Amino acid sequence: MRKIIITTFICILLDQLLKILCLNSLAMGESINIISNFWNITLVSNTGAAFSILSSSTPFLIIVSLITIILIYFFFIKGQNLKTYQTILYGLLLGGIIGNLIDRIIYGAVIDYLDFNIFGYNFPVFNLADTFIVIGVILIIIDIIRGARNEVSSRK
Repeated sequence: MRKIIITTFICILLDQLLKILCLNSLAMGESINIISNFWNITLVSNTGAAFSILSSSTPFLIIVSLITIILIYFFFIKGQNLKTYQTILYGLLLGGIIGNLIDRIIYGAVIDYLDFNIFGYNFPVFNLADTFIVIGVILIIIDIIRGARNEVSSRK
């Protein structure tokens, strides 16, 4: 459990430091070009969830975040004998969820700043917490599938 807490804390710290840096350096909507035609730092706020779904639903999203944290703990962490890499995966996921939860509580919206244009598609602006959530979820799904596959092959 200690490794999950440490990973979670590091993720939250990195996420919040970058958001504070952006908030102190840019006006809302302002953009700084990092790599031409590919990467900008663009400060925006999002009152919704991913891709702005459920916009202006901050109280609901705060409740959903809290319930999700509790469910992850009780169904995937508590009482489990997790391997080191699994503690990192859950730490990434929880760090991302809590990082965005902090924004919703403090600012009433999530602070986003990573703005990429990939092959002419201007991807929606996101933040480091979102990255932690996506990476954590993908790797947890892969881990679950691999575990199920190993369980099936060991029965044969």
